[in-house]
Amino acid sequence: MTDEARTTPGAPEPARFDLFVHGTVFLDLIFTGLSAFPPPGVETHASGMGSSPGGVANLATAASRLGLSTSLAAAFGDDVYGEFCWRTLADQEGIDLSCSRTFEGWHSPVTVSMATQGDRSMVTHAHDAPMRADEMIGVPPRSRAVVVDLAHGWSGEPDQPSWVDRARADGALVFADVGWDETEQWSARTLEPLASCHAFLPNAAEAMAYTRTDTPRDALYALADLVPLAVVTNGPHGALAIDASTGEEAEVPALRVPAIDPTGAGDVFVSGLVLGTLNGWPLVDRLALGALCSALAVQQFGGSLAAPGFGDVLDWWHGITGAPGSSAYLTSLRRRYAFLDGLPVLPEQARERRWAAATIGRTRPLD
Repeated sequence: MTDEARTTPGAPEPARFDLFVHGTVFLDLIFTGLSAFPPPGVETHASGMGSSPGGVANLATAASRLGLSTSLAAAFGDDVYGEFCWRTLADQEGIDLSCSRTFEGWHSPVTVSMATQGDRSMVTHAHDAPMRADEMIGVPPRSRAVVVDLAHGWSGEPDQPSWVDRARADGALVFADVGWDETEQWSARTLEPLASCHAFLPNAAEAMAYTRTDTPRDALYALADLVPLAVVTNGPHGALAIDASTGEEAEVPALRVPAIDPTGAGDVFVSGLVLGTLNGWPLVDRLALGALCSALAVQQFGGSLAAPGFGDVLDWWHGITGAPGSSAYLTSLRRRYAFLDGLPVLPEQARERRWAAATIGRTRPLD
């Protein structure tokens, strides 16, 4: 945006943030290096452990590390868990928490995750948030995009706009996701808010269930009638999408990587897609970045700990371009990701963002 646009009388105020998200923040405790899940009555020692903010913090962290200015609205407890998550997100990850609140006496949600052989088991303890999202957020800060869960995030009183409606009216593009329907009813009513969304990004199983179709591609075509940007992620098979606003249809394969923990892979994919969309990239490049971020994440343990920064993306690309040999797979990767060489110059701060180290809660910095 030019200085003239900033100062012209009557011109709209520029967005304060690239992305605004709301949801539940968990303290994630991740145990790694297990040969198998412990059977009843058996104590198993893990060779590794990390702790980090989880839940919606996975998405907020992934977006911030890719260089998107990100604001998060969430409830935090006034316990040490909540304090640790708040400090990590605000101080380490640079995420704005002006719409978040700390609630006295409310127990911070906690998830314990045990990862082994590419799978994970989790135990969660959580109470309902002490305040409705619309009451806590009010009018959200002007943002270029928001991400919302169709099943749980689109709240609001009858005949009253929700925070998502307010953000959309203020110019934000709405990117929607949806979780697994535990009732397995897959009600069409869940998709009704898509009429107000820019993008929808379910996985293949969810997309086929909601559209009553038999293949991911058929599900994609059905969803493309409901929302301008329809994306179906398909795990090891990659992702496919249709962008009606640009007339593009694209598909990218997944990268061949050893996956050890899928936690947060969907969040980093969404962040890559949002980044590319806000910057006007071709659809195939947006999908490719999302697929790459997911591939980098699943090779690490634990949600937000595994979210790559743009520095990690560039490190991977430099490794691919500098690798010896010219196999068909390497040639394909170099052709598919050549757009990374042609990106506008990124701020140095964005280029230096990388994975965080696994941490434990400390009351003071290490010497």
